[in-house]
Amino acid sequence: MAERPRMDAFDAVSLTGFALLLAFNQVIIKVVNEGLQPVFFAGLRSLGGALLIFAWMRLRGIAFTLPSNTIIPGLFMGALFAIEFICLFWALDLTSVIRTSVIFYTMPMWMALGAHMFIPGDRLTPAKSAGLVLAFAGVVIALSMRGDSGEASLAGDLLALAGALGWAGLALLARGSALREVRPEVQLLWQLTISAPLLLIAALFFGPLLREPELIHWAGLGFQIVVIVSAGFLFWLWLLSIYQPSSVAAFSFLSPVFGVLLGWMLLGEQVGSGILIALALVCGGLILINRPPRTG
Repeated sequence: MAERPRMDAFDAVSLTGFALLLAFNQVIIKVVNEGLQPVFFAGLRSLGGALLIFAWMRLRGIAFTLPSNTIIPGLFMGALFAIEFICLFWALDLTSVIRTSVIFYTMPMWMALGAHMFIPGDRLTPAKSAGLVLAFAGVVIALSMRGDSGEASLAGDLLALAGALGWAGLALLARGSALREVRPEVQLLWQLTISAPLLLIAALFFGPLLREPELIHWAGLGFQIVVIVSAGFLFWLWLLSIYQPSSVAAFSFLSPVFGVLLGWMLLGEQVGSGILIALALVCGGLILINRPPRTG
């Protein structure tokens, strides 16, 4: 599919909508955690998503083939995917959506730092370096100021940070290993297929699998499988296939903004001055990190 040379109104609405979906995703996880143990929930999501993605690939005639040099990084990718969502789902069990959104969506910051160290030609520019400083300052403030933001847990905050690092690691593995030769749909199926058994086995060590689930919790699981993991992740892959990566990344600052807004509006979470300062620093940092370099 040809890449669009410039963004139009539909492009902007699509990217804004996806950022909103990512933020709403955390609200759904927070709610479903009340009825399902977080790791068990994550495992069921990966299992259901793998089945739907496999069916979609069969319908489209996309072959699930892996060159021999991608098997080891593919296994690492699946394991890293499992670790990322153990951290994210447990973070949302311990702390607020507002706090998790600010910390977890610093992923582009860690990715830019990792790309500078491990991917040739992807170096930090002065603007990216300034963005890293701003975003890191926002993380420090979010971790240190917990008294004015309602439900807060240092363990939950650190798990959200670990989830962001895992997400960045996934992106770097996809870009810097032989997996870059594999279709994105195959990468996604690989992540879901490997992570599902790992998560379901790990769930046995995290307490009871069920927490008196009700219809709303099962509906939330279905929403995660169909809308987030299947349609949402495929939509993300479609966005990356037709837009310049810098254009897609430029909208990343919207996810923490929407996360804070939805946590306040839908869950009644408290928004203190400290978390607002952290949010502003993180968003400013992400804008600088993802700003395309000047040409000419």
